[in-house]
Amino acid sequence: MTAVVSITAPTTPATEASEGRLRWGSGIMAVAGLGFVGYAVLFFVRNFTDSFLELGIGHNEVDVGKDEIQAFSPDLYDCVSHLHIAVSGFIAATGLAVAALAWFGVRRRQMWAWVTAVVAPVVGLAVALPAHYPNDFDTVGHLGLIYADTVLFVVGALLALTSLREGPATARSQP
Repeated sequence: MTAVVSITAPTTPATEASEGRLRWGSGIMAVAGLGFVGYAVLFFVRNFTDSFLELGIGHNEVDVGKDEIQAFSPDLYDCVSHLHIAVSGFIAATGLAVAALAWFGVRRRQMWAWVTAVVAPVVGLAVALPAHYPNDFDTVGHLGLIYADTVLFVVGALLALTSLREGPATARSQP
């Protein structure tokens, strides 16, 4: 008869704190990713309503609305509409990817998942945000939700990173 012995490293308050930061951080990152999906849904739905223009963009920023754009040029209206749909799809896809990477990768201490989950929205924001400022589309109503969700995401990413940089729990707890 063969006996199997399992040896595990003792859990210390330091490792428990680190694992807690990792769980909270990756969870917050995942929630923020789902926040991006929620913003994409708003973006998508507004395309099919009388609002048509993006959230937080009104007559102060654009002096015409859905009906005027459609009357001026049905082709231009269709072009803007298809861009709204496409952008909402890419925002949702990025948010879903971030949530999955955080929940299934970062939570399992996969640094590549953390890097990918951070780089994906950073690239999207780095491309999209600068275009808002020269044309005064940088209203709180338009960008406020994205900024709030980004702050939430950064908090989660930093919490998770502090734990990831400490290394695996078993390596930290060995003498």
